[in-house]
Amino acid sequence: MGYRVAVAGATGAVGREILKILAERDFPVDQVAALASARSVGQEISFGDKRVLKVQNLETFDFTGWDIGLFSPGASVSAVHAPRAAAAGCVVIDNTSQFRMEPDVPLVVPEVNANALKKLGRRRIIANPNCSTIQMVVALQPLHELFTIKRVVVSTYQAVSGAGKEGMDELFAQSKGSFVGDPPTVEQFTKQIAFNLIPHIDRFMEDGSTKEEWKMTVETRKIMGADISVFATCVRVPVFVGHSESVVVEFEEPVDLDRARAALREAEGVVLHDKREDGGYVTPIECVGEDASYVSRLRIDPTVPNGLAFWCVSDNLRKGAALNAVQIAEAMIALDLLPARAA
Repeated sequence: MGYRVAVAGATGAVGREILKILAERDFPVDQVAALASARSVGQEISFGDKRVLKVQNLETFDFTGWDIGLFSPGASVSAVHAPRAAAAGCVVIDNTSQFRMEPDVPLVVPEVNANALKKLGRRRIIANPNCSTIQMVVALQPLHELFTIKRVVVSTYQAVSGAGKEGMDELFAQSKGSFVGDPPTVEQFTKQIAFNLIPHIDRFMEDGSTKEEWKMTVETRKIMGADISVFATCVRVPVFVGHSESVVVEFEEPVDLDRARAALREAEGVVLHDKREDGGYVTPIECVGEDASYVSRLRIDPTVPNGLAFWCVSDNLRKGAALNAVQIAEAMIALDLLPARAA
């Protein structure tokens, strides 16, 4: 017994990671289809160590008879093809921002709110949250259960892979060019990203926030099901893979540091690595290829009542996107929401 799984956006960074993770985790597949735009049709792409898939055209693909669609082709493409796949009976898990804040679409991080999957309605679409939100709420949830979160102030340091392969290529080209005196070509970001920081991700909104900062606010509330105040500053940094966050949390109840440590050690999806010594913390380069949200620099914030601060890093292509999508599918199977077909 297994599933027929279609991966849309299979040639992108997240799509390739989805295929890799499906194979790594021995997801019960009977058949896998790699889908992308017409210009990629016929391209070969790896699925595990021994299988190679030929890319098919998303535009003309018939989703009838397919069980799961793992989508990461861009919001405008998902807007067209995710409903089409769902109408054919395929459950869609969408990595883009297209459906996240729609009230009848579950927004899910399995370690936090897997039960939201039980509310999946006729639309048959589940949204994968923003990468920076995912790693933060995984770390926040066990603390919220102990002390009840009132307010979060977060500054993110986001890798260029969050902007796709093109963002990674631009960082590489600018870095290489700086050593030979070539002027930087700026296309994917608003300023030079090599050896620089850019406090601007996505478009600006009327209140001066960026869309990325707004996403962290509204998505956190929807996922955690609580009226939590979130203030975010999102910064693009010259790192290829791995998002980092400095998080300051104010709770309703007094914080006990030992209890906080114990809760984080036991929490699913969290690794606490917090030693008060040189190198006693995790940096983004160390989390690449790993599944967890790593928490370090845990300490009391004495400037607010019931305050706690920590540092959090995670692989944005894995837990921030591809892994979380696969975990959603696994959670649906565990909750008996996705019956397997006969092989």
